[in-house]
Amino acid sequence: MTTNPEIAARGAEVLVANYAPQPIALVRGEGCTLYDAEDNAFLDLMGGIATTTLGHANPRLRTALEEQAAKLWHVSNLYTTEPQIRLAERITSNSFAEAVYFCNSGAEANEAALKLARRHFHDRKEERFEIVAFDGAFHGRTLFTVSATGTPAYWEGFGPMVQGISHAAWGDLDSVRGLLSERTAAILVEPIQGEGGIRLPPPGFLQGLRKLADENGCLLIFDEVQVGMGRTGSLFAYEQEDVIPDVMTLAKALGGGIPIGAMCTTRELSRALVPGTHASTFGGNPLACAVAAAVFEELLEGGVLDHAKLMGEKLGRGLEEIAAELGPDRVIEARGRGLLRGLALANAPGPVIDRCRERGVLVISAGGNVLRLAPPLIISADEIDHGLSVLREVLLEVG
Repeated sequence: MTTNPEIAARGAEVLVANYAPQPIALVRGEGCTLYDAEDNAFLDLMGGIATTTLGHANPRLRTALEEQAAKLWHVSNLYTTEPQIRLAERITSNSFAEAVYFCNSGAEANEAALKLARRHFHDRKEERFEIVAFDGAFHGRTLFTVSATGTPAYWEGFGPMVQGISHAAWGDLDSVRGLLSERTAAILVEPIQGEGGIRLPPPGFLQGLRKLADENGCLLIFDEVQVGMGRTGSLFAYEQEDVIPDVMTLAKALGGGIPIGAMCTTRELSRALVPGTHASTFGGNPLACAVAAAVFEELLEGGVLDHAKLMGEKLGRGLEEIAAELGPDRVIEARGRGLLRGLALANAPGPVIDRCRERGVLVISAGGNVLRLAPPLIISADEIDHGLSVLREVLLEVG
C-alpha cells in the first residue's frame, strides 16, 4: 500500500515548490468525507477552498461528466457547443447578467472583467483606465489581478505592478470617494472578503459603492469567485445586498470541483469584447460546462440552497458559542455568512489546523489569524456538530 510520505516524496522530486501541502495525500472522497493514501478519513470543512460545493463524487455531477465525456471533450470556441449555451442560459436566467464569457479560473474571470472595463471606455473614447480595489482584497495571481489584490505580500518580487490601480480602505466610502476621478473605469470589490479574513461589508457599504459608481460614471464589478453559487445563503451574494453590479465574476463552486470561471455582464457592456479582443482556448469546454450546468440544476432543484442556508445558520451559531465560551484570549470573534465562516484567533491558526487534521477534521486559514470554514453545501447537522466539537477541543488545548 502506498503511504502518504511516499507520495509526498515523489511530489518533492517533480513539482515546483510553490505550495506547502499538509502531510497527507488525499486519494478519494465521498460527500463531505475525504480519505488519504492510508485510508484515514477526514471531515472536509474546507471544501477545496469553497469549491466542492456539492461534496465529493456527487452522483449527479459524475453522471453529467461521464455522459459528456462519451460525446465531446473539446473543439475550441471556433465552434458552438450545446453545453456552453446551456450553462450560459442557466446563469442569465438566474441573475442580472445577459451575456457570459467563460474561462478556466477566478483569476481569468477577474482579468476579463478588468479588461472589459478598460476596453468599454476605450471604445467610448473616454480616458478611463484606473481601477479602485480594496485593502485586504484577493482577486487572483495574474499580473493584473494580483495588482488589484490588496495585500502587498503577494506583489513582492513581481513588480512593477500594473499601473492605474489604487486601494481604498475596506468598508470606507470616503476612502473610495477620494480615489475616484474622471479616469476611473471600475470599482472592483468582493461582497465578502474571503482571503482577507472573512470580512463582511459594513451595512450600506455595497449600496454606497453602487451610488458612487453611478455618480462617477464608472463600472461596479463584484468578485463572487468565493462567495457565489450558494455559499452565503443565496445563489449569488449580491442578491442579499439590494444592489446589482455591472459585472460579476464566478469560478470555484461554479464547476463543483471542475475548473471553470465566468465573467457575467450586460449585453451592452459585453459589446466591448468583439472577436480578437479576448479569448481562452479551454474556456467554455464542453466537459466543464456540462458539469457546471448540473451544479446549477442541483442547487436550484435539489433543495441544496435551502439546506445550505439552515446549515450556515447552525455553523454560525456554533462558532459564536465557541467564541463566547473561550473568550478573547483564544478567539477574538466569529465572522461570516452562510457556509463561509471564520474565527479570528488571538494566535496564529497553524497549530489549530494541524491538531484538527490529526483528529480527522480539515480546516484552513484566511487573512493571517483567521481560521476559515467553507464546507460543501450538503454538509449535515451531525457533521457540523462533530466538526465544532473537535474545533472546540483543539482550541482549548492549543490556547
